[in-house]
Amino acid sequence: MQDVSTHEQIQQIQEEISKVYVGGQALVEMLLTGLLSGGHILLEGVPGVAKTTLVKAFASCLGVDFQRIQFTPDLLPADITGSYIFHAREQEFILRKGPLFANVVLADEVNRAPAKTQSAMLEAMAEQQITIEGERHPLYAPYMVLATQNPVEQEGVYLLPEAQLDRFLMKLYIEYPGRKVEKEILRRYKSIPKPVLQVVEAETILQWRMLVEEIHLSEELEDYIIDIVHYTRKHRDVLLGASPRASLGLLHASRALAFVRGRDYVAPDDIRELVEPIVAHRVIMQPEAELDGRNASHVCQEAKSKVAVIRRPPSKPQARPARPL
Repeated sequence: MQDVSTHEQIQQIQEEISKVYVGGQALVEMLLTGLLSGGHILLEGVPGVAKTTLVKAFASCLGVDFQRIQFTPDLLPADITGSYIFHAREQEFILRKGPLFANVVLADEVNRAPAKTQSAMLEAMAEQQITIEGERHPLYAPYMVLATQNPVEQEGVYLLPEAQLDRFLMKLYIEYPGRKVEKEILRRYKSIPKPVLQVVEAETILQWRMLVEEIHLSEELEDYIIDIVHYTRKHRDVLLGASPRASLGLLHASRALAFVRGRDYVAPDDIRELVEPIVAHRVIMQPEAELDGRNASHVCQEAKSKVAVIRRPPSKPQARPARPL
């Protein structure tokens, strides 16, 4: 089991974020899970539900370098990667780093950027490096991209290709808050909110990632992950099922979620909670199914209800050879 201080730090991160973001404890758990899994997260929700506020508070707790990029249709790759600038005094070209050089990057309204800019960010997400004028530059560790998009926006929006969606470990939906939560928001913002304090630092996060790799996941749960992913590939309403990257995502994220919750082993419920955030955005539905109102979330829910964990019988001890008299 993890020590008490680690569990207290995780709880403190949740408490600090709750100063400015109300009613999002489960969402913060998922952000921590993505961070400790080494994955990136896509946040989707209508405008005004505090997606940007959540990410900024999350980065403030971690004590890491944070950059925000407002994606627009005229954004160029050099605007996010950086470029070489001629320095007259030194008589040489000096690299001016772009906002992708940070530990946590907020890509705001990511689906507004053109394809060339998307490809530059895709290299950073997939390889944790940036290529500028043929020269490769490694990015910082830990590295995480948190991207937002508004589903109701249509003008000036570029649909994210399936290959880029597959690079996001999770896609999380932020809906309107309930009445009680929204009333609490009004109460807190009557005055200036309390500042979000730093809880950990980059070195602590890297240490946590090493501890996550020690979380136990049984062979039965490995088979359970494979069965769920294969269910999406065989479903009659699915045109293209989840890729093996979804299986790996469930493997890494379930161990990270168990760590966040203070356990040294993965439980079946950890995997079930992660199925929709990790698998749904990787599933492409048949056009006929979409016309009938069925989507990838329905397929994930069916998978959770129909696929069971198959318990293996305990192995029988081998009989010892009889000793000669």
